[in-house]
Amino acid sequence: MQTDVLASAVRTTTGQMQDQASNNLGRNRVKAIYIVPAGGAGSVVLRDGGASGSVKITVNTMASSTSENYVLMPGEGLLFQTDIHATLTTVTSLMVIYG
Repeated sequence: MQTDVLASAVRTTTGQMQDQASNNLGRNRVKAIYIVPAGGAGSVVLRDGGASGSVKITVNTMASSTSENYVLMPGEGLLFQTDIHATLTTVTSLMVIYG
């Protein structure tokens, strides 16, 4: 199945992923993740269903503020049934590509 994809707003703190118009993203498939790490090693955790929802993916980052991480999801991507909540630890920013 082919669908158009969109880029989320850039997130710099823990919270719900939003579209470019500042609306929380609901049910979607994450196709890719773009992370700009901070100076130390960190992580991004994406959950379905808010801050205490099911963990869909955890991406650990290297201790480098110059090595961006781009993670392309295989197949149709990761399905989030409810919403996309991101927990950022020692990460400068996060953007998801979704559709």
